[in-house]
Amino acid sequence: MASSKRCYYEVLGAARDADEDALKASYRRLAMQYHPDRNPGNHEAELKFKEAAEAYDVLRDPQKRARYDRYGHAGMEGNGARDFSSTESVMDLFGDLFGDLFGGGGRRRRGPQPGRDLQVTVELDLVEAYRGTTKEIRIPRAETCGECKGNGARPGTKPATCKRCAGHGVVLQGQGFFRVQQTCATCRGRGVIIPDPCPTCRGNGAVEVERTLKVEFPAGVDDGMSRQVRGEGEAGDDGAPPGDLYCAIRVRQHPLFARQAQELHCEVPITFSQAALGGPIDVPTLDGKFVTQQMPRGTQPGDELRVKGKGMPNVRGGRSGDLVVHLRVVTPRNLTKRQEELLRELAELDGSHGPAERKSFLERTREFFASVLSKDAGPKR
Repeated sequence: MASSKRCYYEVLGAARDADEDALKASYRRLAMQYHPDRNPGNHEAELKFKEAAEAYDVLRDPQKRARYDRYGHAGMEGNGARDFSSTESVMDLFGDLFGDLFGGGGRRRRGPQPGRDLQVTVELDLVEAYRGTTKEIRIPRAETCGECKGNGARPGTKPATCKRCAGHGVVLQGQGFFRVQQTCATCRGRGVIIPDPCPTCRGNGAVEVERTLKVEFPAGVDDGMSRQVRGEGEAGDDGAPPGDLYCAIRVRQHPLFARQAQELHCEVPITFSQAALGGPIDVPTLDGKFVTQQMPRGTQPGDELRVKGKGMPNVRGGRSGDLVVHLRVVTPRNLTKRQEELLRELAELDGSHGPAERKSFLERTREFFASVLSKDAGPKR
């Protein structure tokens, strides 16, 4: 019943005074969110997709909108509201509005349909992402039936032209004073039916198989990227191209290195004698080798060294990023007797010849305590 329908403005999330551009933007957002290609098998998303199309179809038309504003859903019964009972009717009418959101073709084609795209997740370790690698991927998919060559008919027979739509894939249906073009429900837009189905694929024109593919991943790929392999999705209808395979990349964490865009970061522990004296240190790289870097005298905890060109490669072929070395000064927990003697001697020297920063800190601390004591010693009431 009409009374069970939601308010069209509520469906689109639009104000009652929204202009045409605002309505179109709201509809495009909902169409993208609930599009069947993004929600395969989701019945609730399909209902919302059709509901949004119905709401937009009324509100975008000034006459329909005025009638709806005055009489509500009752004003639409038999007065130009289209039937959006199938997603195909939505595609036929509004596909061009959001076609660019789905690879340049939101309007569903009549006749043979191209194969569905497939997606798999592929895990790489950081070294594989650094060097580039080839992975073997096993995927189940629908392929063209070898028995009927994809036309769905038993060998020796042929598909027949659909009598309902006369092979056009669409039919015209009356709706009040209007005639609406809709996808033919008998042949589902293909224009043909299969009187004698192929026993192997049962008239589908495709069979389920499992394939092993070798997919190359270039050096520099990052977590969240996707690798497209054209033509390795599911088979299309007879005469239509197959879909594509999309490999979603996940890069596992590494025990030594962390990645930030093209930079690599690693932490290298040093002793405080190394920090004070400076000198060469060995830095690991993802090449599996150490590179020697010169550490300056007086290195402080948290200081960094930058090794040019030892970060991640650019996946598009540009220059590689840098390796950022974070220096961490380690305090020894267990001292030998000789180490303790030397450190006590150093402590005595620090007492009289300590660094300027510490002397400045101590002087400022004494001044603070003196000011607090002078306030405490002031006259009391």
